[in-house]
Amino acid sequence: MTSRFAPFRFVSLAVAAAALLPVLHVLPAAAAESVGATAPASSPAFTTTANIGLYSQYVFRGLTQTNEKPAVQGGFDLSHESGLYAGIWASNISWISDTTPGASASLEADLYGGFKYGFSDTLSGDVGFLHYAYPGSFPNGFTKADTNELYLGLDAKWITLRYSYAVGNTFGSADTRGSSYIDLALTHELVAGINGVAHLGHQRYTGPNSSNLSYTDWKLGLNRDFSGYVLAAYYTGTNAKDAGYTVQGKNLGRDQLVLSVSRTF
Repeated sequence: MTSRFAPFRFVSLAVAAAALLPVLHVLPAAAAESVGATAPASSPAFTTTANIGLYSQYVFRGLTQTNEKPAVQGGFDLSHESGLYAGIWASNISWISDTTPGASASLEADLYGGFKYGFSDTLSGDVGFLHYAYPGSFPNGFTKADTNELYLGLDAKWITLRYSYAVGNTFGSADTRGSSYIDLALTHELVAGINGVAHLGHQRYTGPNSSNLSYTDWKLGLNRDFSGYVLAAYYTGTNAKDAGYTVQGKNLGRDQLVLSVSRTF
């Protein structure tokens, strides 16, 4: 027996189903979007970089460190999103054994750490500590070249100013605590990816031989990135006195040309 309410129920169910169809059509799509959606990829808290380079010679603060012979250099850096960073860098050298009979030291290893802070899109600050290590064997009475410096820097787009202060003996010179170095550098693209580099620095020594050891240095150069490989050429010079920097008949601070190829990855 058919109920008198059956047609009404059928019509009601049909109306309800028709009303639900748009909802049922949307729900699977919404569910699929929910399942497939992923949060934007966040930057890692820590980043690492490494660098390596081949140089026609190693010039540091205007002074040749390898007696005008080639150098291989490389380093590793670790930085945190907070601005903290640390790193190590190394190069072959010869200036210690060239100046001191009986000394054997062919490596410079720099350990450093600091904090960078961005004041704006174009201005940032940098403060840190740097240890220059020169492992090797040395004669009795030799003042080790190991040096500790505190540094403070400002970077304004393409201009960098940095001040370094030695908290002990400075590069093998006794009684030179408080020696300092100030460095002004400019880097700017000139044309077609070629960057011009200009630098002016002053190394001030304290101690009994400060008048012979203090000097000013400068550098002019060009560099260009070729698919990650940076080719560079620099010309450097100083007014370093012969009395403080003559080694094997040559002034370590005389005008020098440096050619290099390097890569950071």
